[in-house]
Amino acid sequence: MGGRDEVVEYRQERYRPPAGAVTVLPVRHGASRAARADAPFPLVDGHADPELAAEGHRQAERVCARLAGERLDAVYVTTLRRTAQTAAPLVRRLGIEPRVEADLREVHLGAWEGGLFRRMVAEDAPEARRLWAEERWDVIPGAEPNEALAARVWRGIDRIAAAHPGGRVAVFTHGGVIAQALSLAAGARPPAFLGTDNCSISELVVIGERWSVRRFNDTAHLDGPGDGALT
Repeated sequence: MGGRDEVVEYRQERYRPPAGAVTVLPVRHGASRAARADAPFPLVDGHADPELAAEGHRQAERVCARLAGERLDAVYVTTLRRTAQTAAPLVRRLGIEPRVEADLREVHLGAWEGGLFRRMVAEDAPEARRLWAEERWDVIPGAEPNEALAARVWRGIDRIAAAHPGGRVAVFTHGGVIAQALSLAAGARPPAFLGTDNCSISELVVIGERWSVRRFNDTAHLDGPGDGALT
């Protein structure tokens, strides 16, 4: 009777994923070799499959050194070799085999595969300007419609999440796929997250059909002294 009421405080806490949520770390592959009109990239299932450039291998060492310090339950790559080459230093350190998720391969660019996409963008071709204006990949003849890309990216991430409940997974994939995954999570326009840097890390938290963006285009591991070629 007459005592002072106890004061209850509710402090701000660091974010913790909900129980059962899966943390997915999409990592863009390292820089691949330059495109040349006289030496088109080889194709795998219709998708360009260049190897990493020397710069890309250096970037891969950096991002894998950073990820080696994280708790990871699995490492995923796609069917395209630049992702497996980027993940190679990490899987060697961890002593595990990477898993392949084919649905997270890069956007199919139709008639602009083999390296032509880079040329058309670099030369600011009218078709490239139209692509950015209309925000549709299938402005390119034979390219993948946005809806098809979104469906397979959803399938790929959903399969990974189902396989690792409560887990933490690194997924070495591609710029167009990362943009699509983060756009699905954020309810954003498809190109809103285009432009991730090579060997950047992003972060999704997935719990069922609820996805949230926790990180985008983290390149802190590439920004050390003497690394001008990597930035």
